[in-house]
Amino acid sequence: MKTWRLHAQLTRRRLAAGMACLSCAVAGCALIHHNGTPDATIAPEQINLADDIHLAREGWPTARWWTQYGDAQLDALIDEALGNAPTMHIARARVAQAKSDVELVSAGSSLQVTALALLDRQHVSAHGFLGPFAQNIPAEGLTGPWYTSGLVGLGASLNVDLWGKQRAEVAASLGVNNARIAETSAIELEISTDVAQLYYGIQTTYTLIDLLNQSRDIAAFAVSAHEARVARGLESRTELEVAKAEQLAIEQQIVSAQNRIVGYRESLRALIGAGPHDLPVIAPVPLPSQQAALPATLSYELLARRPDLQAMRWYVQASFSRIDAAKAAFYPSFDIKAFFGVNALHLADLFTHASQQINLIPGLYLPIFDGGRLNANLGGTRAQSNLLIEQYNEAVLNAVRDVAQAGSRLQALDTQFDLQRRRVESIRFAGNSAQAHYERGLNSRLAALEARQPVIAEQVALLALRGEIIGQDIALTKALGGGYRADSPVELKPR
Repeated sequence: MKTWRLHAQLTRRRLAAGMACLSCAVAGCALIHHNGTPDATIAPEQINLADDIHLAREGWPTARWWTQYGDAQLDALIDEALGNAPTMHIARARVAQAKSDVELVSAGSSLQVTALALLDRQHVSAHGFLGPFAQNIPAEGLTGPWYTSGLVGLGASLNVDLWGKQRAEVAASLGVNNARIAETSAIELEISTDVAQLYYGIQTTYTLIDLLNQSRDIAAFAVSAHEARVARGLESRTELEVAKAEQLAIEQQIVSAQNRIVGYRESLRALIGAGPHDLPVIAPVPLPSQQAALPATLSYELLARRPDLQAMRWYVQASFSRIDAAKAAFYPSFDIKAFFGVNALHLADLFTHASQQINLIPGLYLPIFDGGRLNANLGGTRAQSNLLIEQYNEAVLNAVRDVAQAGSRLQALDTQFDLQRRRVESIRFAGNSAQAHYERGLNSRLAALEARQPVIAEQVALLALRGEIIGQDIALTKALGGGYRADSPVELKPR
């Protein structure tokens, strides 16, 4: 019983002594002077639209949003771009790099085991620490001055992460990895919307050329009619030259439109990463109707719907983990090193039982005087985190602005399109009336055809509005995140 009590007392004393040493070690650490305070993240009420911005349809974009247009050509182009675009290859490489960084940082907290095998042929100095071994006295085990020594065994080391420094570094690397994954989704959205914009730029220009060809045919007939009248002396040459000038102006517009299609195709080819002959022929198709919808409220749902905002949130979250790691660096670090193997001065004795060697080396590393390095690192890490928070806040406000501008622009375009449509109908009535007079012999064919020119001009203006509506439709889809939805949105808790 007395032996047991004595053993218990010794155990308590050793524990108390260990705790005292640990307390002294912690107390002796470098002091934190540059912790700073975190900046505030954006308030929820700032993530919303004005009450007067709304569309006829409500909702968020769906995944593969472009399929709602029902255009197989567009589907194929976007699928090709998402698979082979150079920008996508870069984004995937960045994700792979971030994943490797996570594995590298995580490996630092695991048990490290190394196999060792050393062979050393050395000449012992008679004036060094091993001076006696430089002598050649075999009877005393001295066979100098040359020796062939060997070492074979296993070495192991383990960092004991008491203060969470290693865990914080792993969390930071995971945050960067998740940010890179979200950035890949943001690039996919960027590419898909750019392809759609270019594609419908081509389709709108195809329709424009059709209208201009109709106008050119009318102008060509007018030139022929005026030439015939001039030849008969029925009118002066002035009207003929005016008709020719109008025809040439239309020809210029057609050439400009054709060149615009070439520019769109080259931009599309570069975006997809296609060769000079790899881009498929894009056939003309009717322009789609408006598909845009706007949610009744944005709030925090927008943060989960925008991949670029999710990426920034992950970067901010990673910066909080770096702050934790910078704080943990002020505290003592512990590690344990061990070795088991054989070690002998003579190679012939290496694998004997007497040559076995075991080392167990616990280590304590305590920062006391570091010239302000740790505080500078913490202050810089905090400043970088606050910078990311402010950039994130700005990005959120810009995202709300993008949605508001696209929504309000669509509202205005809808009204303008309806007014222009009614204008076309009114002017078409006049053109139909001229055609009816011609069919009844009350008007010339030239007058009937020339009455169609104002109708075509207004149809061109209507087409321009329709093309702009499609572009804003795509822009709104992009501003709303294009169907992206974070599985578990990051909750920012500054610390």
